[in-house]
Amino acid sequence: MGESNHIEVWKRCLQIIKNNVPDAVYLKWFEPVKPISLEDQLLKIEVPSDAHMRQLEEMPLIDILAKTLKRVIGNDVKLEYTIRFPRTSVNYPHQNTQVASNRPIPFPRNDKENINPFVIPGIQKLTIEPNLNPKYSFDNFIEGVCNRLARTAGVQVAQSPGNNPFNPLFIHGGSGLGKTHLSQAIGLRVKELHPEKIVLYVSAHTFKTQFQNAAVGNKIPDFTHFYEQIDVLIIDDVQFFNTAGTQNAFFHIFNYLQQAGKQVILTSDAAPGNLQGIETRLVQRFRWGLSAELLPPNYETRVKILKAKSANEGIVLSDEVVDYLATKITGSVRELEGTILTLLAHSTLNREDITLELAKKVTKQIVNIDSSELSLDKIRSVVCDYFKITPETIVSKTRKREIVQARQITMYLVRNLTKASLASIGSQMGGKDHATVLHACSTVSDLIDTDKTIRRYVSDLERQLRPGK
Repeated sequence: MGESNHIEVWKRCLQIIKNNVPDAVYLKWFEPVKPISLEDQLLKIEVPSDAHMRQLEEMPLIDILAKTLKRVIGNDVKLEYTIRFPRTSVNYPHQNTQVASNRPIPFPRNDKENINPFVIPGIQKLTIEPNLNPKYSFDNFIEGVCNRLARTAGVQVAQSPGNNPFNPLFIHGGSGLGKTHLSQAIGLRVKELHPEKIVLYVSAHTFKTQFQNAAVGNKIPDFTHFYEQIDVLIIDDVQFFNTAGTQNAFFHIFNYLQQAGKQVILTSDAAPGNLQGIETRLVQRFRWGLSAELLPPNYETRVKILKAKSANEGIVLSDEVVDYLATKITGSVRELEGTILTLLAHSTLNREDITLELAKKVTKQIVNIDSSELSLDKIRSVVCDYFKITPETIVSKTRKREIVQARQITMYLVRNLTKASLASIGSQMGGKDHATVLHACSTVSDLIDTDKTIRRYVSDLERQLRPGK
């Protein structure tokens, strides 16, 4: 086959693909691809972005593409991609983000040494790439009561890095709740608003490895000087700063950046006071700015995340499917996103629409629906059924005695039957603060000892939530 027929050949491929995948998948992932040439069974195609190319290479899309090309062109077909836009850009609905490089900075050095952990030797001026992923933007970060404080603080930090009350900004929370996304979103916004600022995102593990390499090569002063050039330093997972040398190096770097009016953003799986193996002097500095917790998303936020993620992946979900997934998957944002991708795979491979039955099947593979681990949503639902009130009513601001009582019992049960923090409970019970939750738990505990009606309510609910125990 010659070059002249590459357009016709690709049209034949698209027709086959269109007949074998859902319309939404075809329109999002295959229709935007343009044929460039076909020669000696090598088909060159143009894709909109690097992210688009990576998605095509994910299972099962690559299987469908490969089988189709073999059917139309032959078994020896080869495929070559061309990226329409620079590799630093990615297209999402209503978004076209490009990460700007940092400006080069002068750096005194010995030509025989490589003091920059990120570049090869021989460079007189260092260009430090931000290491930011453009998909982790504020536009793609769904706001809810679970993350509003951290997100709002992040926006303010990005507007005035180093010149705000939140320095350092310490973002903490469980796995899969969006710490990396939010910290990188801040970096991306800084590069957008302040392109002259030198921004660097680095994991604590990478920082520790670089320090250890510098120590072996007697280059610790160079290592320290490198990090002192950064205007906005983002370090992910600082709980892994578990060696004395790494902590000492970061202590001095942190002090320098603070005194120079530069911004530090840190993430961790635990609040500063709960970090294990971290020196007291570092913990104290982590507390200097704002410590903001990311909590598991509540039902309303999970719905928003599911709708946004499915739209980005070219999937159409019915309201009943969204409701089911948002009700059953209560752990993390990562679980929600993983469910969407799994639904995409099942829908594409089996050429079927995403029904409630398919959603139930997929969900059972990802989370244990019958798990004995309780969630706040599950407890709140059981309490609402017991007292015959709606979930909206129990988190409302009404002061009706029976509603306040149900709300307080819910908080008490969540506090005693789960590992949720006071802040987490309060945020998901209508935006209450930790003192309100503590008061509610204390009130119910006292009433259990003095009021047989309340004692019966709590006993009945505990039996429903923990049958057989």
